[in-house]
Amino acid sequence: MRPRRRVIICSIHYIPEVVGVGRYSGDLAEYFVARGHDVAVITAPPHYPSWKVNPPYSGRRWMKEMVGGVIAYRCPIWVHSEMRGFRRLLAPASFALSAGPVAFWQILTRRPHVVLVVEPTLLIAPFAILAAKLVRARAILHVQDLEVDAAFAVGHLGGGGLLERCGAFFERVMTSAFDRVITISHRMAEKLRTKGVPDARLRVIRNWVDLDHIKPMPPSRRYRGELGLKDDDFVVLYAGTVGAKQGIRLLIDAARELQDKAGVVFVIAGEGPMRPELERAAAKMRNFRVIGFQPEARLGEFLSIADVHVLPQQRAAADLVLPSKLGGMLASGRRIIITADPGTELADFVQHCCALTPPGDGSALARAIVTYRCEPVCETKVAERLALAQTLSKDDIVLAFEQAALFSDVDPNGRATAELIPSR
Repeated sequence: MRPRRRVIICSIHYIPEVVGVGRYSGDLAEYFVARGHDVAVITAPPHYPSWKVNPPYSGRRWMKEMVGGVIAYRCPIWVHSEMRGFRRLLAPASFALSAGPVAFWQILTRRPHVVLVVEPTLLIAPFAILAAKLVRARAILHVQDLEVDAAFAVGHLGGGGLLERCGAFFERVMTSAFDRVITISHRMAEKLRTKGVPDARLRVIRNWVDLDHIKPMPPSRRYRGELGLKDDDFVVLYAGTVGAKQGIRLLIDAARELQDKAGVVFVIAGEGPMRPELERAAAKMRNFRVIGFQPEARLGEFLSIADVHVLPQQRAAADLVLPSKLGGMLASGRRIIITADPGTELADFVQHCCALTPPGDGSALARAIVTYRCEPVCETKVAERLALAQTLSKDDIVLAFEQAALFSDVDPNGRATAELIPSR
């Protein structure tokens, strides 16, 4: 039987955020509690991906609440609906300033066995690492997003210059100070090696999907009816954050090319900085629908309305993030089109069970959609997608994460006693 651990998680994103990092940090915290561990979370009020804090939460005050058996300390954060340029830096900086002292004090008083910092944001790391060393806790970094590289790659903070060099230096110093670094892809692990993280401290554990919640099912006629879709519409579905890294403009370009293809309907379900631009496009195109996030309890049913899922991504962000929404797409069994270049980890991971088109090429995406519309569903490919989804099973992966983060799997000589989770 495993011993009980005291754990403090520092994550700017946390439930009830329904997508991205917040969802996974929430899953981990609740899993740890279910396994008998004592968990507290230092976080911000929910604000992503809309970049807006809604009541009863406030971005201006501290609060404490119990969420799913976990004590969550909510710390102030500054956000703006237009999170570009230095505004994108001010949000994590404001959180680090408000949450850093809270994390430091909670670590000193609770004396946890493990301090788990989730990137984003790395700016809280100095507080967490120092306090962890003072109480002799293991300091673990969970890299969900190489935020420094991504911020410059997609143009949030320009490119080159003193700011980028300072960011790279800070990142290198911080990542090398953790006892263990866990990330979600092998390419991200390779980049972390170049930033000074030795192999003995590095683990790859992918994000997961709840296969009990999302599974293949017949297209939901009821759900289609609720959304005003016809039974014979060919539905192209994107569900998730709508922001710069996602390359969402590609969907507008493809829909524009397919306006004359009767029955092809794009459905975009999500929130984020590009939502207004998508709504303007929807006002001009009858084959383009924009809706909000759908209820979590109906996610499996909602994903079943798709004839094809689309996963766009900017070329500049390739291998800096691994889109977590892919797991749900695979688990639904539906056909998937991914905008990724051959040789990227995303392309290598899906191999031949999904269609690939070049990032930024709306015409190529439109052609792939038309091809899928004309072809019958290949049951062999369906089976391959479901088998790939099985490798992302939540039950298996969160158990592996508990082992890597809360218990030592390195022998006294520094040799790993647990293998890296393979890419397939």
